[in-house]
Amino acid sequence: MQNTFTEFSTNAILKIGDEELLERYSKAATQPELYTFIRTKDVQAELLVDSIPYTIAPNSVLALTTVQFFQFISGKDLVVYQFNREFYCIKDHDQEVSCAGLLFFGNVHIPIIELNEKENRKLHILHEVFLDELETEDTIQAEMLRMLMARFIIISTRLLKLKAGFVEPSKNIKVDLLREFNMLVEAHFKTEHSVSFYAEKLFKSPKTLSNTFAKLNTSPLHIIHERIVLEAKRLLIYTEKTAKEIAYDVGFEDASHLSRLFKKHTNLSPSDFKKQLKKTV
Repeated sequence: MQNTFTEFSTNAILKIGDEELLERYSKAATQPELYTFIRTKDVQAELLVDSIPYTIAPNSVLALTTVQFFQFISGKDLVVYQFNREFYCIKDHDQEVSCAGLLFFGNVHIPIIELNEKENRKLHILHEVFLDELETEDTIQAEMLRMLMARFIIISTRLLKLKAGFVEPSKNIKVDLLREFNMLVEAHFKTEHSVSFYAEKLFKSPKTLSNTFAKLNTSPLHIIHERIVLEAKRLLIYTEKTAKEIAYDVGFEDASHLSRLFKKHTNLSPSDFKKQLKKTV
């Protein structure tokens, strides 16, 4: 089951359905090109994200961005929402619930939200309203659907903050800074590898960034390096590019610099990582 809303004036796309929407990602890992929410009901779901296996417990919500390589393994009676930037991200939302918000680029790890009975019921009712609105074709349908998606994202963001411990006001500034930093890294990691570049963009000193992120159990340099290594892994797994070509793609003129960084994070050189992949296959 799937329903698709399109708005020709903006090229907006919204897809609402079940596991059928994910079948196209079942044969091989693919970047979805659409922001994706997957909600499980009574049955768990199995999937791979950037070659890492995940088991999503029943009554949970998972958020995926457009840059991750995703493969659907199994799951039944799912609720799936997919949309492009033109549908939702062109709107002026609070940063917490935008496409640069906590659910997409504000976390070090993939956000998975486990729902209790009350939370599950609230999202079920919202889903019924979504389906009803899809059948109401009039001049304000697009705006109504965007409002419903905003509500879904707001509810999910509140739950993520609550369950991840981001409830104290004193921590909000740190989380906001982490999100802004992650977004900048996403935009510039292929060319900018120094903390000072991002600190200048955020009007902070490198020391301030380091001290703030230490309270979130990470560091700005670790985030930059982690993103570079993740991109290198993706290219090693999903392309036939050489280690030298990949090093150039992520901003290293000398492949040995990437090799040292890659080995530090994975205990393998890029070539050994590729050999291990072939053995696994």
